[in-house]
Amino acid sequence: MARKWASTAILLYLLLVVFMYLYIFSVNDPAVPAALKGTAADPATFLNAKELLLSEKYSSIRNFLFFVSTPYEWLFYFLILLFGLSRMFEKWAVSVSKWRVLQAAIYLFWLSVLSYIVVFPFNYFSYTLGKKYNINTQDFASWMKDEIIDFWVSFGTMVIIVSVLYWLIRKSAKRWWLYAWLLSVPFSLFMMFVQPVLIDPLYNDFYPLKNKELEHKILELASKADIPADHVYEVNMAEKTNSLNAYVTGIGSNSRIVLWDTTLNKLKDNEILFIMAHEMAHYVEKHIYIGIAIYLLLSLVGLRITAWMMGYIIQRWGKVLKIPSVESISSLPLFLLITAVLLFASEPLSNYVSRYQETRADRYAIEMTKDSEAAVSTFQELTRAGLSEVNPPALVKWFRYSHPTMLERISRLENYKQESGTD
Repeated sequence: MARKWASTAILLYLLLVVFMYLYIFSVNDPAVPAALKGTAADPATFLNAKELLLSEKYSSIRNFLFFVSTPYEWLFYFLILLFGLSRMFEKWAVSVSKWRVLQAAIYLFWLSVLSYIVVFPFNYFSYTLGKKYNINTQDFASWMKDEIIDFWVSFGTMVIIVSVLYWLIRKSAKRWWLYAWLLSVPFSLFMMFVQPVLIDPLYNDFYPLKNKELEHKILELASKADIPADHVYEVNMAEKTNSLNAYVTGIGSNSRIVLWDTTLNKLKDNEILFIMAHEMAHYVEKHIYIGIAIYLLLSLVGLRITAWMMGYIIQRWGKVLKIPSVESISSLPLFLLITAVLLFASEPLSNYVSRYQETRADRYAIEMTKDSEAAVSTFQELTRAGLSEVNPPALVKWFRYSHPTMLERISRLENYKQESGTD
């Protein structure tokens, strides 16, 4: 039975790989609509022939990599259950210690190591792809350092989460999902609060904006929006990437706007001010807190579905999957598999909400700066620096794009320019 299930799962995965390859490389037409040809949104107007070709190739490969690596992770969880590896890790952990927390740590260590080894080819290919297309500037040693930090941060976090989760399952077989969700609320808020000051600095150096003249302009912009502007930082990313970025992170007193130094080096002041106004819009319209609320709501629904599915699957196919009971930590790959699939299924909805917020932020920024030319040139430079796909396929947009496409963003700015008569 196990071999039959494994063969079927692998065959389905390979069929998915073929489908996505044909969809992305053969069916997809990256051409912009006829009505937008020759406009500022048309990449042919601001990218040269080489940049256009590289953008199409790089984006297509990255999209294909995403759609084959995601179900690859699901397949991994499924196969380690079928072949009894999860059960074996649990037995090792139990034989070493009687302490539940230590058992969870030992089990998670072996599961994490195996998972890292299995997924490493995808991670390494993504790294080398970025180097080939001159997006990544990070050397291998630095990249591996970040990988190791990722491993241990994830491992430490998972030890806490899994230990509490399975304690709740043992205490309440029927309502553990509800109690887990209730505990996840303060835990998620805590992690968002400490992220900027404890976790992010492990990867990069953050410091207050060095350009005092630009800082003064940003403070003036923030003053117009009644925003406390003492949390504007820059981060040294030039040693890792040529891409441009700026983002809002943290909550409460630890919230801050972060600018990559690549953004500061490659964009003009008026373009940076447009980006700042965009990020300020997220603060003004409380997008971070709205995002937290949506995440918590989806996680509640997701945990309820996961609890029901785990109970049903283990009751019916527990012997085949080598899972004796829900409270056995060997059921963790099943939990991770179900939650990963649900998270993937929810991406179109969460991305739609995020794209709506980003559109609102673009509108807010252009109304605040009154500089549509700077806005358009900013998005064009972002496209060039990251070799971004201006007009991605529908499936790519639904599952990958938390921001509107550059085609949409630039064309909306052009429309606003015509409606308002701004320059």
